[in-house]
Parts: sequence; C-alpha cells; structure tokens
Amino acid sequence: MRALLLITGLLLLIAVEILRVYFIMPFPGSQQGDTINIAYWLHKNINWLRLLGGLLILYPMIHIFRHSRVWKKIVLVAGLLLYAAVVYLFNFRFLADKMFLPPNRQDYAAADNNRIPAEKLVIGVVINNEAKAYPIQLIGYHHQVRDTVGHTPVMVTYCTVCRTGRVFSPVINGREEQFRLVGMDHFNAMFEDAGTKSWWRQATGEAIAGPLKGKHLRELPSHQLSLRAWLRLYPNSLVLQADTTFNEQYAQLHLFDKGTINSGLEKRDPASWRFKSWVIGIRHRQHAKAYDWNELTSKQLIQDSIPDLPLLIVLDGDTASFRVWDRRVNGAPLQFVKGHGMDVFTDLNTQSTWDVSGRCIAGPLRSQILKPVQAYQEFWHSWRTFHPNTLHQELQ
Repeated sequence: MRALLLITGLLLLIAVEILRVYFIMPFPGSQQGDTINIAYWLHKNINWLRLLGGLLILYPMIHIFRHSRVWKKIVLVAGLLLYAAVVYLFNFRFLADKMFLPPNRQDYAAADNNRIPAEKLVIGVVINNEAKAYPIQLIGYHHQVRDTVGHTPVMVTYCTVCRTGRVFSPVINGREEQFRLVGMDHFNAMFEDAGTKSWWRQATGEAIAGPLKGKHLRELPSHQLSLRAWLRLYPNSLVLQADTTFNEQYAQLHLFDKGTINSGLEKRDPASWRFKSWVIGIRHRQHAKAYDWNELTSKQLIQDSIPDLPLLIVLDGDTASFRVWDRRVNGAPLQFVKGHGMDVFTDLNTQSTWDVSGRCIAGPLRSQILKPVQAYQEFWHSWRTFHPNTLHQELQ
C-alpha cells in the first residue's frame, strides 16, 4: 500500500508539472488538439495538485527514510531528484515568459538616426497623426511591446510560428491591463492579463480561457511593410530600435522576414496552400478570405470582392510590402491594372493613375484616396485554423 501511494503521488506530481506546460508549448503533438481548457484547469489548480501529490508521498517517504534499507532510500531520493529536475525544467526553462523576455528598454529613433536596415519588415501604427514602426525581427522575439502612440496605449504583438502581427488596445473594461506571454494554442501565442488571469489568443484577440472567455480585445489598425516603404509614407515616423541586451536572440530571427530561417516552426514553404505557405488574410464582418502570396508575387495586383467589399491588393516593387484597399470611389467600384511604373497602377474606368499610398496622382480622380482595408500576411495553417470558414482560390 505504501509503495502504491508513493508511486501514485510521484507520478501525479511529475505528470501535472509536465502536462501544464506541454499543452501550451510547441512540443510534439501538443498543438493539434483542443486541450486549452485542460491546460487552463491545470494552470489554475497546480498548487492543489502539488499538495495532493505531496500528501500521497508523505507517509511512505517518512517510513522509507526511517525503516527501509539503503537501496530503497536511494531509489526514493532518485525519484525526488527526478521530480525536482522536472519542476526546474517546466517552471524555469520551458515556460514561454522565461524563454521570451520583454525588452529592458525601448528606444525610438527618427529616420535620420535609425539603425534598423531599410529592408526589414515592420508593423506600422498611426494614431492621432503620430506614426511608429516596430521591426518584426525585434517584436518577433519579445512577442509583445507596450507603447503609446498618439496618446493611446497600444499592445503591439507578433507570433513568429503563425507569422501574425496584431496591434491591440490593452484596455479591458475601462482599465489598462498588463499582459504576459503564457504559451500558445494551435501554434498561436497566448497572453494572460494580470487582472483576471484570462488567456487571450494573439491572432484574434479573443479570450479563450478564464473569467473573460469569449471577450475580445479591441484591435487597432496596423500595416506590415518594409521600413523603407513605411518611411516613404510616414517620413516623420519613429522606429523602435534594438535592445542590445537581446542581440543574440534577434540574430536568430535574421532571416525570418524572407521566410528562409532555419526553423521548422517558422520557415516558409514556397509552394501554395501548404501548412507553412504565406497568404494574405482579410476579414470583413462575418466573412474571411485568403489570397495566395505566390499569386500576388506573380501578378503584383489582385482585385476581387468578398460580400459588400470590392478589394484591391497590390504588391510594392520591393516584393515585400503589400497594401489592400476598398476599390470603391464615391460608392462605385473601380477596375484596376498595373501601371507602367513599379509602384503605380491605373483604373480602367477613368484612366487615372494611383500610387502605392492609395492616392490618385493623375487623371480625373486626382487627389482621391482609396480606403485601406486591414489585412495580414501569415501562414496558411494559422489563417485556416482561426477562420475555419475562410474562402480561398481553390474553394471558389
């Protein structure tokens, strides 16, 4: 009986420590199932489970140390050391917020003093006429950066395993919250707010576990462009600079922008509609649609419609920056073709010329501006997982 209690208690202690982290980190097989409720329950009850396991092993452990032979004591100590190693690894090494640390400082520079290479991809934000750019190579390691843009608090997030950049308001129920990276669900980063301990999915801003389950963070408009393209649009923008404390970690993401990084979780599949293929994802009301990055690279311009939204998708001459607009002007949709220049296009309705800022620069519609549409470049597996009814070319 004592042996059964000891074995049961040790197995319980080891299992809960491992499973609590296994379900929310990218271990083999951990991200395919809908196990988030189990993971959250383990997370919330881990101390009670530790207490239960400790009580189960307490009596047999005391008995062994007092009355048993040396070899049994050695086996017991080995079991306890194994548990101690598991506790250390799964509480101080494998947890997300221990692996990916927030920046120690945040320095911003104007274009003249900027040290970020111009070809690097950034997540750009404009609020109240203030523009800031956040290099993906930096926020891809940190996963989130807190800042203020145009006197508005923002939470700039990025998940490299899903290739998802999102910007949210950190205000919940009128109160600005702090968030920590807690793990991932279906390969997407999750954050825990300090106030309610709810878990929030990065790709959608939805609380998927905890007291606020079903609530959504308010998403703020953002754009993914090369820094060069961003500064062409917003020359007075400030740019987040590298925190040199993390130069080694940033270096590991050096090739992430181009998708050639040496990582099975983050490397691009150059074929179309594969697990790690790149797509442009767009949501409009209850509708969602994905567009093949390879097709956009080939055509440089795609026009399409999803219900109530005629779309224009244009790839810049740098082949890295993309823009998406509502192609209606004065309520009427226009038909577009690529122009003769690298970064211009023409509407067939009036033969007006437009640039990649969405502004008409010549012709009858001169000075008209297309309305931007929020769009994302991400891995196909991410978009289809979190938008299960999405349309794409093969399903049309």
